Amino acid sequence: MLFDPQPLPFAPCELGESPFWHPEEACLYWCDIPGRALHRADPVRLTHDSWRFDSEPACCMPVLGGGLALAMRDGLWRFDPASGQRTRLAPPPYDPAVQRFNDGKADAQGRIWVGTLHEPKDRPAAALYRWSHGEIECMAEGITTSNGLAWSPDGRTLYWSDTQAHCIYALDVDAQDGSLTRRRVFQQFPLKVADQDLDQYGGRPDGAAVDAQGCYWVAMFEGQCLLRLTPEGAIDRRVALPVRCPTMPCFGGPDLRTLYITTARHKRPAAELARMPWSGCVLQMRVDVPGLPTNFAVL
Repeated sequence: MLFDPQPLPFAPCELGESPFWHPEEACLYWCDIPGRALHRADPVRLTHDSWRFDSEPACCMPVLGGGLALAMRDGLWRFDPASGQRTRLAPPPYDPAVQRFNDGKADAQGRIWVGTLHEPKDRPAAALYRWSHGEIECMAEGITTSNGLAWSPDGRTLYWSDTQAHCIYALDVDAQDGSLTRRRVFQQFPLKVADQDLDQYGGRPDGAAVDAQGCYWVAMFEGQCLLRLTPEGAIDRRVALPVRCPTMPCFGGPDLRTLYITTARHKRPAAELARMPWSGCVLQMRVDVPGLPTNFAVL
């Protein structure tokens, strides 16, 4: 099947992240982390709204009963787009001077999972947290840049990546209490070497989404592509993109067969941005296998 990624006709972000399709609103939401903004777009009517904050929004997800959950540097929040009001759910479980929340999603039970990014990137001091019933708990540790959260269609496997280490992990999920066991390497990519030509570099794993066949679609930051990995971890498909730095895909549209991809332009070289003017835009393309429905957080 031929893929033809095209940009949504809205101004680019600095670093788009955490796209999700809201089935009740038929709209796409996403964050601009350094731009400190949340965006919402109707890709059919081509309407666009945005909200600005004093703190970086790292990820967003819909809440059962209305509104959104936002993981930001200054904590986990419930946000009402209609009023613009934030209500704190939990303070940050880390030192916000050197860490912030990063990639996150709700699971099928409505629990919020969100990882952190250790900004000095000098040691694996980041972690994966879970918020449920008013409490936040550390579920896994030992990485530097938490990313790539997604679940298998049966919910028994959690995918989690360390972008800095170029590694995607798979973990078993207990159906009753959501505990994690048997962490193993799902896919390890070659590390970037100093002064490497980016055309010879495959990229590092960033955000991801799983389709109805259980395949894991991952954005390869600086790799100018998406990869589709089988449930066994084999590379099934590579989709070239017209931007150097894709950040995360999500499935949307009424049939969940439109793949939306956030991208970045933050701190990229001027020559690269001149060659790739869609950097920072949200791309969209049709795919043959639908994705899984968006999970709603339960607060």
